Amino acid sequence: MGSLFRSEKVTLCQLFLQSEAAYNCVSELGEIGLVQFRDLNPDVNAFQRKFVNEVRRCDEMERKLRFLEKEIKKDEIPMLDTGDNPEAPQPREMIDLEATFEKLENEMKEVNANAEALKRNFLELTELKHILRKTQVFFEEAEYYTQAASNGPMTEESVNLLSDEGLTQGGQQALRLGFVAGVILRERIPAFERMLWRACRGNVFLRRAEIEIPLEDPVTGDQVNKSVFIIFFQGEQLKQRVKKICEGFRATLYPCPETQAERREMAIGVMTRIEDLNTVLSQTQDHRHRVLVAAAKNIKVWFNKVRKIKAIYHTLNMFNLDVTQKCLISECWCPVDDLDRIQAALRRGTERSGSSVPSILNRMTTKQEPPTYNKTNKLTGAFQGLIDAYGVATYREVNPAPFAIITFPFLFAIMFGDTGHGIIMFLFGLWMVVKEKSLGASKSDNEIWNTFFGGRYLIMMMGLFSIYTGLIYNDIFSKSMNIFGSSWNADIAYPGDMGNNVEKLMLAKTYRLNPNSTNWSKEPYPFGMDPAWQFATNKLMYVNSFKMKMSVTIGVMQMMFGVILSLFNHVHFGNYLNIYAEFIPQIIFLAFIFLYLVVIIIAKWIYFDPITMNTNCAPALLIGFINMFMFNYPNKDASPTPPCSSLTWYDGQQVIQTLLVVCALICAPWMLLVKPIILRQRSRQVKTHVAVKSITVTEPINGDAVDSDQEVIHHDESTRLEAEVEVEEEFEFGDIFIHQVIHTIEYCLGCISNTASYLRLWALSLAHAELSEVLWNMVFRIGLGIDGWLGAIMVPVVFAPWACLTIAILLLMEGLSAFLHTLRLHWVEFDNKFYSGSGYLFTPFSFDDIMDVPSGLGDD
Repeated sequence: MGSLFRSEKVTLCQLFLQSEAAYNCVSELGEIGLVQFRDLNPDVNAFQRKFVNEVRRCDEMERKLRFLEKEIKKDEIPMLDTGDNPEAPQPREMIDLEATFEKLENEMKEVNANAEALKRNFLELTELKHILRKTQVFFEEAEYYTQAASNGPMTEESVNLLSDEGLTQGGQQALRLGFVAGVILRERIPAFERMLWRACRGNVFLRRAEIEIPLEDPVTGDQVNKSVFIIFFQGEQLKQRVKKICEGFRATLYPCPETQAERREMAIGVMTRIEDLNTVLSQTQDHRHRVLVAAAKNIKVWFNKVRKIKAIYHTLNMFNLDVTQKCLISECWCPVDDLDRIQAALRRGTERSGSSVPSILNRMTTKQEPPTYNKTNKLTGAFQGLIDAYGVATYREVNPAPFAIITFPFLFAIMFGDTGHGIIMFLFGLWMVVKEKSLGASKSDNEIWNTFFGGRYLIMMMGLFSIYTGLIYNDIFSKSMNIFGSSWNADIAYPGDMGNNVEKLMLAKTYRLNPNSTNWSKEPYPFGMDPAWQFATNKLMYVNSFKMKMSVTIGVMQMMFGVILSLFNHVHFGNYLNIYAEFIPQIIFLAFIFLYLVVIIIAKWIYFDPITMNTNCAPALLIGFINMFMFNYPNKDASPTPPCSSLTWYDGQQVIQTLLVVCALICAPWMLLVKPIILRQRSRQVKTHVAVKSITVTEPINGDAVDSDQEVIHHDESTRLEAEVEVEEEFEFGDIFIHQVIHTIEYCLGCISNTASYLRLWALSLAHAELSEVLWNMVFRIGLGIDGWLGAIMVPVVFAPWACLTIAILLLMEGLSAFLHTLRLHWVEFDNKFYSGSGYLFTPFSFDDIMDVPSGLGDD
């Protein structure tokens, strides 16, 4: 509990590493992940540091690996991930890795270039094949119309454009039409036709036909739809104009012979070349696939190796070189309890490098606040994350996370109390916990799923606590369970034997349960609420009263616990003035008003029962609280007679309540004035304060020489050298007083508002129960209310929408709402009583953070 109650002790250390051993030592420190290095070169540009060339080489290797990864994913080849954690390669291995990646990249680029060229040739031959086929159809149609026209008289309109007669009309010399054929994207055809018509003024003849099979773009690999066209024209000028238009629309022109025999011969040659290209393309794709499959087996390991190398050199860039250029010096934050593990890692790194000079870890004295380091595991990690989202704890401050492990799911369950919904949530969380290794290894990119999976233990515990509170409320999918038999007796006359009490109460549509009546067995229901309340007309009144008082009770107890935790902070940090000037008046103010209210609530439950006293005379909490602060106590002999619920109900109540209010009111000026006045008196006595501001350099203990086997050197306070001395700033009474005014007002008003804020436990619990009941009555009850075979059919029919709405609305939406309200109760109402949250996280140099470790599986 000690390590959970407060963050780990962290010390600043100075690390001396030999140049030849620095790489291996930092590598070993990265494996254990317990050292946070400080940058000793903050003013040095990143491009001017010692190991910038090595970092650039790692960047280049990462670029090549990303290129290979892209090609592997493009071919949908699975990448083998064995989960192995390879050690960081030695610096000399970088050359081998670079050569391997360079070879693979060049080979893939060459294969891609060849494949692209082959695909481009294949596309051109395929387009040419379609052109030869389509143009053959055009010319055959022309010959058909020519023969048809020769059998009858020809008018000027019926003369075929391609016939010799059409070329010799008007007695002119025979002219032959020129033509061009090509392929164009199908979506550009309309604009292409309009441009031809307008530019050539209607002096061209265009025929087109669609290519039925989509063609593959050799560059992008996308499927595109194209069309074949052939354009007839007369004259060289129109020919040049047509070619420019085709070029502008990115149409591809192909040579097309004029005679049928030449076209047939060319088609045969094209088909032969296409078959050859298919063979070469298949071999090229097989070779590419083999290369990528071989790379896919190692690419995850390569990525991890390169990232480790890059991380090591990036860390080494934070080090300083001594004057001899043979030793690297760094400063780092280290957990005190793990210094032995750090020392062992340094020893392993020195042995791996073959260096004979050991590394030295020297503890330093500093006034700087260390980072906050809380050890977590798979269970506590989610709760610690919720606390850190509000603010990282100040160093060695009380950590709210261990208490939130219980209070967070419990407060959530109060608002989400339903056994049925809790079972569903618990089973979902349990499934993620049982399957966490396989689910974590899948490494989903879905952010919502990763959030659920990261909080799997939190979800499981919230479901488990919801089962418990659902049993307390006796609520399962808005229905009650009659486990122990009702304590109520139905005084309704029914003919014959109508069964047990609950069955009789179910037949009564308007039955009101009255504790003052004789219709109950004088014994409470063994566990939770009596199922008879399910059918009572005053159920809502009773449940609201119970949940409202329960919310106030739990809220005040949690706030009291938060104030008590502040005492541990004051004692630990030696702020004894805060104990007398803040803690004592705060605890008195909270206890004398709000804890007294809780005592009245509990006493009212215990003392006023229908067996010994009339419950109608139970004290009215709201009226009694108002009278308490107004010092107004009605006299039972007054006329008219006040209601018995507003009278005093125990001896000495007036004196006790008056004393409580007066003491609580005194606490306000106590918190406001005592601390500023005492601080001003102290400032007058001590005018200057000498402080060690900078980190001091220490010598070995007792001035002895450093033992070669000693790697952790502890300070002797007598050898500490003061680097800087400064005079404390002048005490400002006005600033302290204003701060204390704000703190006092915030606390006093906060106690009232925070107590009222806990009523959200009652409000959301009521909303959840009512929504569940409405969903049951308006959806599922429809199928249950139908008799006969039709009812057997309707039950599964209405179950599907009821189940979907239950999961979508009651589990997801209501669950999220209850989660957020629980988060607010912990952040605002509980944490602010003792938690400052002004620290910063301990972020050690760890290889786990840079590798693809599944969420939540890399914790200790």
